[in-house]
Amino acid sequence: MNNEQEIEKLYEGVEQMTSQQAIAFGQSRVWEEWTPEQICRLVLFQKCLPVPFSAFHEAIETCLGRPVFTHEFGMNYVGIVKEFLGENPKPTLDEIFELIPADKRILILKP
Repeated sequence: MNNEQEIEKLYEGVEQMTSQQAIAFGQSRVWEEWTPEQICRLVLFQKCLPVPFSAFHEAIETCLGRPVFTHEFGMNYVGIVKEFLGENPKPTLDEIFELIPADKRILILKP
């Protein structure tokens, strides 16, 4: 099963918001009263982003108890979901960096 198929499987059986519904939900700001776990449980299984990305990013970092780099959302989405559900352990920093193709990696060390 390829990555796209794995992502589609996550959405099976979950009623999806339309883009208009996601926009209306985001504008309602009801999610501001939700816990980080509630935000993640909604967002991780929706194709449309119903809350501002910054709110979701903060919520997922809180739930996972670690920094989540933005490239992980595009290159390891299924892994993030499985980690959130307790099915995968936290990745090491090396594993997170290895998600980036070797020819695209640049390391800058600051004293």
